[in-house]
Amino acid sequence: MSTSTPGLRSGVLGTADITFFVVSAAAPLTVMAGVAPVVLLLGGIGAPAGYLIAGITLAVFAVGFTTMSRHVRSGGAFYAFITRGLGRPAGVAGAMVAMLGYNGMEIGVYGLLGSATAGTLKALLGWDVPWLVIALAGLALTFLAGYRSIDFGAKILAVLLLAETAILLLLAGGVLLKADLGVTSFAPGNVAVPGTIVVLAFAFGAFTGFESTVIYRREARDPERTVPRATYIALAFLGLFYAFIVWIVIQAYGPAKVLDAAAADPAGLFFSAITTYVGAWAADLMHILIVTSIFASLLAFHNAINRYTLALAQEGVLPAALGRVHPRHQSPYAAGIAQTALGLVVVAAFGLAGADPYTHLLLWVNTLGMMSLVTLMAVAAVAVYFYFRRTPSNEGLWRTRVAPLLAAVLLTGALGLIATKISLFTGGVAVVNAVILILIPAVFAAGLLAAFRLRRGRPEVYRRFAAEPDEGSDPCPQPTSS
Repeated sequence: MSTSTPGLRSGVLGTADITFFVVSAAAPLTVMAGVAPVVLLLGGIGAPAGYLIAGITLAVFAVGFTTMSRHVRSGGAFYAFITRGLGRPAGVAGAMVAMLGYNGMEIGVYGLLGSATAGTLKALLGWDVPWLVIALAGLALTFLAGYRSIDFGAKILAVLLLAETAILLLLAGGVLLKADLGVTSFAPGNVAVPGTIVVLAFAFGAFTGFESTVIYRREARDPERTVPRATYIALAFLGLFYAFIVWIVIQAYGPAKVLDAAAADPAGLFFSAITTYVGAWAADLMHILIVTSIFASLLAFHNAINRYTLALAQEGVLPAALGRVHPRHQSPYAAGIAQTALGLVVVAAFGLAGADPYTHLLLWVNTLGMMSLVTLMAVAAVAVYFYFRRTPSNEGLWRTRVAPLLAAVLLTGALGLIATKISLFTGGVAVVNAVILILIPAVFAAGLLAAFRLRRGRPEVYRRFAAEPDEGSDPCPQPTSS
């Protein structure tokens, strides 16, 4: 006798909810206060334009990506798109790279949570708390928040994202009222410099997570509308907000002095600016909100990973036990347990080895995750092009051919750019660089081999991989038991 297990909640996420998830994954406050000073040092005062260029490039990708989302209803997101365009072996390989990428993006951030929280507790309260203790507590809190319903998580992220955005806008307000303003950052002579290449490499990393809108298709209201809207809103917000805030901090110090200030104290650049233009209390608040910004990013990536794991378990590629959904919260709790266990192993290994939470755990693991996701986007863009070349549609030539092909070229160039500048992301450890550059294609190749084994040993599972659901059914049905 077969009994159906619960499914994910359908129709509970609107455009704003999905936007909160994907923008929170990018952690705007952390990217600005933690990374932008380094970007300024390497790229110069033309850095704001670099964020705009990266946003425009990813918007071109989003054209074909969101068009494809109206034609593919499977719960597999990226790997379903790749399967439609390039075949099942490439789809399985893409799924493996997606798991590597999203896990890398989340697990590495536990190092940042540990180091940033320890620094905040020391600065504000005088407490010395080991970063590993904080990271392990963060693992538990992230799991518990993901264990609850998706709309519960959306509410948490809405509050945290609004708070971190507000503190940066508070800084912006103070600078706009008191500083001498100029637009030299956007002058061609400051943009068309070698350092802009470095800015672009960092800027692409700052957008990571925006593409996860399609992962929430099954839980979205009117997904044909909400998913594309959320994608474009997230991209527009991140691109404009990053460029604006970096321009603001340049105005705070002045174009002639900001680089010296960043060189003298990169970690304190934003805190000194908000102290000067708003007050010391605002700097203390910013320290606290960076911690909540990091937690919001962790929760957003945790939710995305769980839904990928759920879909692959229900496909039969991963163990069926990972496809269980909580009967009351309707959350993929089994996938959450597995993801938390993996995070525990990696974080504990770095901690027990005496590794630095920022320069080792965050930079090494996060760089692997970021490069995996850029690779995945480039492959997906190629897949969209080939899908529409074979499949008649009334979507128009720009959406189905030109934009996907242009995005594939631009993203491949971005990936090559990041690869050539990888030492800037990892701290220049040659062995780590080599492992990252080898691991991504190795995982893709392993995925191809897994697909061929699946085709030979479990042909029925292989045939159904990333299949479109029947009209009116759940896009990724729950497993059944006898």
